[in-house]
Amino acid sequence: MFEILVIGGGPAGVTAALRAAELGAQVALVERGRLGGTCTNDGCVPTRVLAHAARLRRDAEQFAAYGLSGAPPQVDFARVLSRTQKIVYQVHEKKQLVDHLERSGVSLYSETGEASFSDPQTLLLGNGERLQADKFIIAAGGHARRLSFPGSEHALTHSDVWSLNRLPASIVVVGGAATGSQLASIFSAFGAKVWLLELGPALLGREDPILARAVEDCFRSRGIEVITGIGRVERIEKRGEQLDFYYTDQDDSKLLSAEAVVMATGWPGNAELLNLGAANVDSERGYIQVNDYLQTSAEHIFAAGDITGRMMLVQSASYEARVAAENAVLGVGQPQRHLIVPHGGFTDPEYGSVGLTEEQARAAHPDPVVAVVPYKNLDRAVVDGHNEGYCKLIVSRENHRMLGAHVVGEQALEIVHLVASGMAADMWVEQLAELEIAYPTYTAILGLAARQIAQELGVVPMTPEWRSLGGAPAAEWERHGS
Repeated sequence: MFEILVIGGGPAGVTAALRAAELGAQVALVERGRLGGTCTNDGCVPTRVLAHAARLRRDAEQFAAYGLSGAPPQVDFARVLSRTQKIVYQVHEKKQLVDHLERSGVSLYSETGEASFSDPQTLLLGNGERLQADKFIIAAGGHARRLSFPGSEHALTHSDVWSLNRLPASIVVVGGAATGSQLASIFSAFGAKVWLLELGPALLGREDPILARAVEDCFRSRGIEVITGIGRVERIEKRGEQLDFYYTDQDDSKLLSAEAVVMATGWPGNAELLNLGAANVDSERGYIQVNDYLQTSAEHIFAAGDITGRMMLVQSASYEARVAAENAVLGVGQPQRHLIVPHGGFTDPEYGSVGLTEEQARAAHPDPVVAVVPYKNLDRAVVDGHNEGYCKLIVSRENHRMLGAHVVGEQALEIVHLVASGMAADMWVEQLAELEIAYPTYTAILGLAARQIAQELGVVPMTPEWRSLGGAPAAEWERHGS
């Protein structure tokens, strides 16, 4: 009998097990397959490798402009995938999860097959073994949604990309959220003809519209055909090496012919695999229902990560796991709140966000101040020849605190972390405006946006004549005392 039994060996499960062990509990962790979870084995890590390869091929297009000669690189997709698997292995070697868990005193049961509850205190492993515990933390993750329609067996999910034996010459990607947008961007950079279809009115529907518009415009300029507002997928018919993909657009049936179809249409949790009814745990649409303390309907069972359906990001899974472990070991008392969560996607161009969108900020705060600075105003963007994109900074007019930032362009995901840190530290926008950000860098775009807002708020002393000049663009090295 263990004190804490953790189900799932991804970021949430490993973090929960380690934190519970730190707090002195006797802990076991069960993983049906390989440790590391979807992110390391099948998601963020391998996708980032593909995105890096795509970016290298794109950068080669600048050779002539910078006085370099040489033939553009050709994509050997089999070698790209081989490199991807090597990187996944290297990440596993770096993490040394098995040794880390065992050194921490966690009893590890890996590659056990599917596990399920047989009663509220007992977990039956796929290999027939039974484990009992006082309390459980379920971190069993999720999986790519497979839609049911005629011919759906011919469609791939992102999980199937790693098994391709060659690069498709043409590909239809269905789903314009983060996963679909990243895959469309990558395959297009590799030279495939790409159609990106989205049910909603725009790509990246949960992001600030400035990101969605900029990414969509850049995709179109790169030859990706973006089709938004589709009705439904009708069917796929296989015709030799081609797939005929039928869908509806404003009730009219449409046809696209391509060598591959990838469905990126959601990420349900793995709740249905666990026989949760035997443990009196409620679930809905594949996700376990939890309260603000990550406690399920069974008070001795907690859940964290993708399986809760709340904030399905690696960083959020690790945060939820720590909260769940502390509540399980120390007693319920710490709520989880996803207040500051920087996130984004490795499209080309990248996008990154943190905090409130402009619409959310205007709904929650009276007349917030918004600055939008284009990348073309940034010296580093001119130097590198990457001047696509924008930085939007949103600030409270009442207390001058930063409410959100949305960046699309080079290194966008790195840039938003400075705002996230400032939000966590309760920084005023004028402090960011006067921060001596290194030159020339992409991060300096935040200094430009912050100074623009500081001027509008009147916290930078200026003569009326100078202020009346309005929106004259500034360089990031133009600093004035405030």
